[in-house]
Amino acid sequence: MMRIARDLWLFFWRDLTIARTYRAPFILEAIEALFGAAMFYYLSRFVDSPQLRHSLPQGTSYFAFALVGWIFFEYLHTAIDTFDQSIQEARDSGTLEQLLITQTSLPVMLAGSAVYPFSAALLRVGVYVAWGTVLFDFPLRRANWMAVCVVLLATLLAFSGLGILSASYVLLFKRGNPAKWLLLSFSNVAGGMLFPTSILPDWLQFAARLNPVTYALAGMRAALLSGATVFAVWQSVAVLFLMAALLLPASIAVFSWTLRRTKTTGTLTHS
Repeated sequence: MMRIARDLWLFFWRDLTIARTYRAPFILEAIEALFGAAMFYYLSRFVDSPQLRHSLPQGTSYFAFALVGWIFFEYLHTAIDTFDQSIQEARDSGTLEQLLITQTSLPVMLAGSAVYPFSAALLRVGVYVAWGTVLFDFPLRRANWMAVCVVLLATLLAFSGLGILSASYVLLFKRGNPAKWLLLSFSNVAGGMLFPTSILPDWLQFAARLNPVTYALAGMRAALLSGATVFAVWQSVAVLFLMAALLLPASIAVFSWTLRRTKTTGTLTHS
């Protein structure tokens, strides 16, 4: 266990050291978060109506609803995209082959490559929430932080499986996975990002009920905006953990097979 923790720390420190050489993006991202929060605040003042408020969860403003959807998709995008980026950066820098021949196990290597990106994503989410709370009355005082952390963990595990599958596609075919962008685009509409799924046509509402993003967002909004407990969001958490239990072992097995395949064909480091 100590060895795994040390390996994960080394991965994190490596990525943090690289990121610290580019300090301007941190400042620009904070400013971008301010404009993003402001955009949703003023948009909410324009579109708010009795009909819209009736469709939202009780006691929730459209600003809070939309801001949670926006920042949560930032976190979701990281979960799906980070493994792709790690593979491409290691291949471009010529370190992929050296990394893969170390004694670090494959699950630890994959987890280590995600530690810094997820930490950075959580920091960006925190900046969005901070701007919204300080300037635009985001109802942060209602949040149940234990439930928020459980939903975030369940989402991380569930969608990391999809991210590892996407990285396998990149490793094998040397190009981005179109299924990843299809899922994100579909979830923009049938995932409840910027509007409640209850306003969708019946067939899209059915599709939304099959979409795990819907459950992740519902659980996060309940915990963050309404103070729901872990027990109150158990359905969302159960769906996400079930998805993680099915996808993570399968995705690691597929990634392992892909590595063996590319090593056999001599295309591991080809771009």
